[in-house]
Amino acid sequence: MHPSARILIVRLTAMGDVIHGLPVASALRAEFPDSMLAWAVEGRASDLIEGHPDLDTVIRLPRHWWRSLAAIRGVRRQLRQLNFDTTVDLQCLTKSALVAWLSGAPRRLGVAGANGRELSKWFNNELTDVRAEHVVEHYLQILRPLGIESPQVQFKLPERADERLFAEESLARLALSTAPFAVLNPGAGWPSKVWPAERYGQVARQLLAKHGVPSLCVWCGGDERSLAERIVNASDGAARLAPSTSMTQLAALLRRAALFVGSDTGPMHLSVAVGTPTVSLHGTSRAEWCGAYGESNATVQKYYHSGTARERRNADNVAMRAISVEEVLAACDQMVQRTNFAHAS
Repeated sequence: MHPSARILIVRLTAMGDVIHGLPVASALRAEFPDSMLAWAVEGRASDLIEGHPDLDTVIRLPRHWWRSLAAIRGVRRQLRQLNFDTTVDLQCLTKSALVAWLSGAPRRLGVAGANGRELSKWFNNELTDVRAEHVVEHYLQILRPLGIESPQVQFKLPERADERLFAEESLARLALSTAPFAVLNPGAGWPSKVWPAERYGQVARQLLAKHGVPSLCVWCGGDERSLAERIVNASDGAARLAPSTSMTQLAALLRRAALFVGSDTGPMHLSVAVGTPTVSLHGTSRAEWCGAYGESNATVQKYYHSGTARERRNADNVAMRAISVEEVLAACDQMVQRTNFAHAS
């Protein structure tokens, strides 16, 4: 491929999966430093990748653009102006592959086999049989037709001055700016991924008693705030309630934390991306596929509640409740030993 290629990455949603795709941008930039590199995305995830050092352009598409012929034409017009010659479809659904096709790029990378879903194998024309254990590596293997093999995994999430100030002022108000603290995230996109709030409270108590590490409970929306408040109430003063945050403000808080504990959701992947030692809890998602990525992190799963995506989404959180406080604390202790961040053991 030409060194000054014009490449479009397509991963429209969701937050965690967009984060998983960031190493693709860095791998492409390392291989083709003179290329023009863009990313097509929808919704709030665009805020996270705006200003990424390896991206030249972030193309923000409106929600449900594919439902309107006029919107489809608008997307086509917007993409064609940038003269892409190559697209990398990380999502491999009909709508993401349609974006690649609408761009006019003659070379459109996607995935073969069952992971090339819906009509994506019709729109994409260079399909790779990807066989990876984790979604981060799955995305990177899509780059094989470009000669990119086993690249370094880098997320490079940017931090802006206003987000830095927000984090520093918030932590100062909570008296958490001078010593290590843990972040607990009780929320999840699916009810079946929620671990009981009272157990998070027990984790907070033990982190403080054993390691001298207080906890900060983060949340988004009314339901998650209620969960966070329950953790604080169950923690005997070991946990504090975080302020309301945007996703980029949360990233700034996580960047300053010594430990993160939470289930398979966007904030957990965000924690990994900013380099915070992370413990992820899994019930209806497979820890080896989408758990906290990298050897510096840990995953906890008692068993996998299998089924279709709809069945797992609508399931009871019985597989999460099978995870004991002791198992989570053991993973936290492992993080403490690796990073040596605690006051005392």
